[in-house]
Parts: sequence; C-alpha cells; structure tokens
Amino acid sequence: MSEAASRRFFVTGLTALSAISFIDKGSAATLSGPAQSSDVSIENFSPAGKSQGVVRVAKIVKTDAEWRAQLSPLAYRVARQADTEVPFSGEYDHNNTDGLYHCVGCDTVLYDSRTKFDSRTGWPSFWEPISKRNIVKSGDKSQGMQREAISCRRCDAHLGHVFNDGPKPTGLRYCMNSVALHFAARA
Repeated sequence: MSEAASRRFFVTGLTALSAISFIDKGSAATLSGPAQSSDVSIENFSPAGKSQGVVRVAKIVKTDAEWRAQLSPLAYRVARQADTEVPFSGEYDHNNTDGLYHCVGCDTVLYDSRTKFDSRTGWPSFWEPISKRNIVKSGDKSQGMQREAISCRRCDAHLGHVFNDGPKPTGLRYCMNSVALHFAARA
C-alpha cells in the first residue's frame, strides 16, 4: 500500500471512530438492541425477614411496553413516571399484618412491617428500609419543593420520598406509595 493510500485509510478510520463516539447511548441501543444492564448489589432476605447476605444481581431493565404489561396503570404511573397515589387510597396505609414489603417491579425486599408506623399522612410509612443497599435516594425538585426521592436499586421503580419528621430511632419517615409495593406476610 502506498504512503498516500495508508494515510487515507488511517484518516478514514479515525473519521469513522469519531462518528461512532458521538452516538449517544440511546441511539446506540436502538442500533444494536437494548443497552446491556449492569449488576447491582442488594441484600437478600428470607420470607421470615432474616438477611441472607449481599448478592450481585443483574439490574432489571425493561422496555416501556414491558413495564406497562407488567404493572397496573396506576402502578406504572407511580413506579415508572414518579407519580403519587392519592393519600388514604392505598391498600397498605392501614395494613398491620406482620411481613415484608417488596418492590412491585422486581420483588426486591424493601421494608419490614416492624419498622412501619402510622404517620397519618395517607401513605404507608417506615422509619427505615430493611436494607439501605436495596434503595437509592435522589434529589427531587418537583411540585415546588426539595425532597429526597426513594427508588428501588434493582429496577429503578419510584417508591416515594423520605422526610426528616419520623419517629425514633431514626427520625425518618419513608413515605411510600402502596401501589409501588406488594406485601408478603412473614413466614
């Protein structure tokens, strides 16, 4: 190959690589299928609420259509679009049965009924999650206020918000949407 041909080949290759580097993740995913999910660490619990240790699991990534097929319309709006259910309308606000609250999207255990309390706000409230590894806190400036949103680490389902007006021992109120949870009585 001549020096001029080698130079053209090199420049053409660099141009192609530069073009590829400008493709964003969303575009790349549409070109080659869904983006690969990453692993996350969560703490597993037995049906009795006993820790079974921290495990690495695949992050749950689904298309919008798959989430819509899995969830009720209200659960979809809350868990996937960060909406909020109407206060006092959720099935778990006054649930006093002993058990565990799981994510509606991926079944990760999130809260233990032993930390649930009546906040009189109209949503099930807990003074701590069963494991901080299983949730993610993020800033939320919607509705004209600064809050901390809570989501599921494994599937990113929006669950609710945490506030600093809860009871001892933490002083926190994890105010969750019933529709973002499903309950299993303790085994």
